[in-house]
Amino acid sequence: MRRRSLLIGAGVLVLVAGVAWRSLGGGAAEAVPPPPAVVQIAQPLEREVTEWDDYVGRFAPSRTVEVRPRVSGAVTQVLFRDGDIVRKGQPLFAIDARTYRAALAEAQAEVASARSNLALAQSDYSRVAGLTGDEAMAASEVDARRARMRAASAALAAAQARVQSRALDVEFATVRAPITGRVSDRRVDAGNLVSGEGGANATLLTTINAVDPIYFTFDASEALFLKTQRDRAGTGSSANVQVRLQDEAQYRWKGKLDFTDNGLNPRSGTIRLRAVLPNPDGFLTPGMFGNMRLANAGTVRALLVPDEAVQADQARKVVLTVGRDGVVTAKPVEVGPVVNGLRVIRSGLERDDRVVISNFQSAAAGSRVETKPGRIVPGKAGPAPSAGAPMAAQATLN
Repeated sequence: MRRRSLLIGAGVLVLVAGVAWRSLGGGAAEAVPPPPAVVQIAQPLEREVTEWDDYVGRFAPSRTVEVRPRVSGAVTQVLFRDGDIVRKGQPLFAIDARTYRAALAEAQAEVASARSNLALAQSDYSRVAGLTGDEAMAASEVDARRARMRAASAALAAAQARVQSRALDVEFATVRAPITGRVSDRRVDAGNLVSGEGGANATLLTTINAVDPIYFTFDASEALFLKTQRDRAGTGSSANVQVRLQDEAQYRWKGKLDFTDNGLNPRSGTIRLRAVLPNPDGFLTPGMFGNMRLANAGTVRALLVPDEAVQADQARKVVLTVGRDGVVTAKPVEVGPVVNGLRVIRSGLERDDRVVISNFQSAAAGSRVETKPGRIVPGKAGPAPSAGAPMAAQATLN
């Protein structure tokens, strides 16, 4: 029995030694190839997208007015609060109008006197104008009375003009807002003397900026200028713009491009453009910076793939696809902007291509892979770049 156990143990040792010898290269058995990698594939997502170009610009008032008095005198009241939204015609300052009211009363009295003189001159002339024969007066007397009547009529017209002028002085003693907009702070307090003489050199009382609508100005390249000119000539409509503020992630302010400057800057090669945006609540303020995007290609039908599916191959971009035989092929593509985490593919892909959307490191070009179906789903729109980040093309799904 003991001998039988020794024989079995020796046989096991021989078998183990043989396996170890083959594993060290002593045998002629062939290595088993590894199984093919498993990747997910999906056809490109086809959607309508609007492509945009991004710019940084600044808001500006649609109108700016410096409020100056048209008469001189002492300011008796300030009728607004600094920074208010004021309406056209709203009183802003009151200037002491007593001297102007007195001058108006004097002018009105002159009108009454001139009207009386005219009535007398007309009566004198009418008495002699129709006389004939022995009752007729000398022609020179008739002409003199006619001249006095005409002079009295002219004096009445002059007096009436003075009344209108004095009435304007009284009206101008109340300084009113010439436009609707946001008023600045008062530059003159009640009790100060102001001068309305000298036109533009008159005392500056305050300024008003019209903020509804509001402008957004920015500089763009010559290529954009040419495109907007051709689009305007072809469609007759203005390009749509969207603006976001520095603390906003979404482009919530919408408007239209309404002005292009009449020449390019020869130093920078750029041209100044302007968009107009509604601002009914006055939230947007002149001087604020904003990021604006301008529709540069309208709405197009585009193919989209996950952004990570686009790989760099030296100086070109490629997308890995899998043929019906399971072999991976790298297709050169022309890429567009990213929209909701998906990259727009302008050319190089077909809608029925099977794009690799997972396990990219194992799907080398020319290798054979096993596939399983997947889906390309748009993600959430990421936050817009910060103010200091370089601007690039963007797009939105429609």
